[in-house]
Amino acid sequence: MDISCPLACLCFSAGETVINFNQLRAFHEVARNQGFSAAARALCVTQPAVTSHIRGLESSLGVRLFRRRGRRMVLTEVGALLFLQAREVFELERAMERTVAEVRSLERGVLRVGTTKTYSHHLMPSLMTRFHAAHPGVRMVLDEGSSLDMCRSLLDLRNELAVVAKVEGVRGVTFIPFRNERVILVAAPTHPFAARESILFQELEGLPIITREEGSGVQALTRACFDQRGMTPDVLVETGNVEFIKEMVEGGEALSFLVESAVAEDLAGGRLVAVDIEDQELMLDVNIAYLEEDTLSPAAAAFLSLLLAEK
Repeated sequence: MDISCPLACLCFSAGETVINFNQLRAFHEVARNQGFSAAARALCVTQPAVTSHIRGLESSLGVRLFRRRGRRMVLTEVGALLFLQAREVFELERAMERTVAEVRSLERGVLRVGTTKTYSHHLMPSLMTRFHAAHPGVRMVLDEGSSLDMCRSLLDLRNELAVVAKVEGVRGVTFIPFRNERVILVAAPTHPFAARESILFQELEGLPIITREEGSGVQALTRACFDQRGMTPDVLVETGNVEFIKEMVEGGEALSFLVESAVAEDLAGGRLVAVDIEDQELMLDVNIAYLEEDTLSPAAAAFLSLLLAEK
């Protein structure tokens, strides 16, 4: 390693003595090569520079580190002890460099992604499987919650990326449009609406509705539709558990608004039916979110590229 590299200029404390990293590196190379000339070649510096570093280190420590025997430099007793510890220091330095290189090349690292409960079941499994196949050394951590919760997780530095509905009023977060999801009204096959071609939104007045949790993009979207008409939804249950919602709707307890992709299998299997609302189309804007003016880790940057390829 070049003795002039930035790391070589560091100093560290050894008791009351401050050891210059530059001088320690020169000492290590002289001891390892048993000579000043070979050390100078290894460090790509002049021999006088190496001599100056050794003298400076001996002066700061107040001990002799070498004795000359012919053309060879022989370590003193204290020099031999220092050499063993210096070797550990530079082995650790090389290990640190390998760690950084492995993280940058995605041989290791951690990917922390947040998303909604819907996407944790219907989008992330396939994406994370593909990412793992390409980068098996990267540990993946998937966090789930409402869109608002996941935006806050970015601000709290719990996650680097999130796939969520765009949340208004959240500062410091960049949103990149990802896809549009259709939100539909679902009912049990036995519900009176199931036999009709369509309904008007106004007909939901007074009917029990199961809504997504506070902070959910679906809840914000549907509440806006009620507010525009001066209506108040009759909320039976508010929950983030999509499977619970589907079970209650299937049992005829209430109606609910859900992302269409989240109930595709239930619709195909006849367990739920989609109720067409004649005067209202609901589309949810899903975004990729991350902190503004932040540098993503190599793992997060690679996963962002994968997400953008899915747009």
